[in-house]
Parts: sequence; structure tokens; C-alpha cells
Amino acid sequence: MARLLRCLRHLWLDADDARRALGEDAIGRLEARVTASERSHSGQICLCVEASLPPSYLWRHLVRGEAIGDVVRDRALTLFGKQRVWDTELNNGVLVYLLLAEHRIEIVADRALARCAGEDQWRALVERVAAACRAGRLEEGLGVAVEVVGTLLAEHFPRTGQHLPPGDDAGLPDRPTIR
Repeated sequence: MARLLRCLRHLWLDADDARRALGEDAIGRLEARVTASERSHSGQICLCVEASLPPSYLWRHLVRGEAIGDVVRDRALTLFGKQRVWDTELNNGVLVYLLLAEHRIEIVADRALARCAGEDQWRALVERVAAACRAGRLEEGLGVAVEVVGTLLAEHFPRTGQHLPPGDDAGLPDRPTIR
């Protein structure tokens, strides 16, 4: 029964639901936070809010029996690639992924930034974001992620001449992606 309900939840939700859950004003404010954060470092922060998993990912969980956490992590890694978050000069892009149907958050940091923070630090951030999102405060949770990731990026990759090679901006949007 739980699998059926999970399947229905994923089939029912779409990008419009994600947009409504966050709201256009909140999307604009989050975009402004990312833009402001990126003035202090050479990294790229990308936010992605997805309403539900695509059927192929849902299939992996429901039929093949893969753990939902593993499937969600794989989806975040796929979007990290599709959105070209990895395509920064200093390998310091970060994807903050929120899957509404499962109330799950994943943070995928590129190689250079991943070496700067331990697993415990990333896990603590995910828990802070998850707590706010579970309480229905999606904007606050994503804002915390932008703040903490931005602080980490500013510490390790400050926006200076020596850390900012020409053309470092991978052209990634500051506006959250809604799927």
C-alpha cells in the first residue's frame, strides 16, 4: 500500500505544484540570495526544486527495489550533470536539490569544494535544510543552504584576482530551477 501511495504522489505532482509550493516571490528572493552570495566567491550555487521523480527513477524504486534515498541521490547527481554544475573552472559548483514528493534534500558539491568540507558538515547542513522544509518553510530552508554553502565557498574560493580565472562563470543561472 505504501508503494502505491508513493507512486500516486509522484504521478500527481508536477512542476506547477513545485512552483506553487515555493511561490514566485520566494523564487525571486532566492535568486537574489544566490546572486549576492556569488559576489563573494568564485563558485556557482544552483538550486533545483523538483516536484516528483521521473518514471524511470520511480521504477527503480518501486519495481527493482532500490532504496528511495539511493534513487534520489542518483537523480541529484544526474541533474548536477545535466545542469552543468560541474562545468566551473575551479570545480567548485554546488547543486542544492529538493524533491518535494519525498521531502528529501541532496547537496552535490563538485570535487574541489567537496574536499573542503567533511561528510559531517554536509550532513548537518542537509538536516538544517530538511527541518525547515518539513515545517513547510521551503524558502527558509533553501536560503540556509545558500548562506552556508556561500560562506564555505567564500572561505575556500574567495572572489579575488588569484582565485578568479578569466571566464570562470560557467553561465549557470542564479534563478532556482523548478521541475
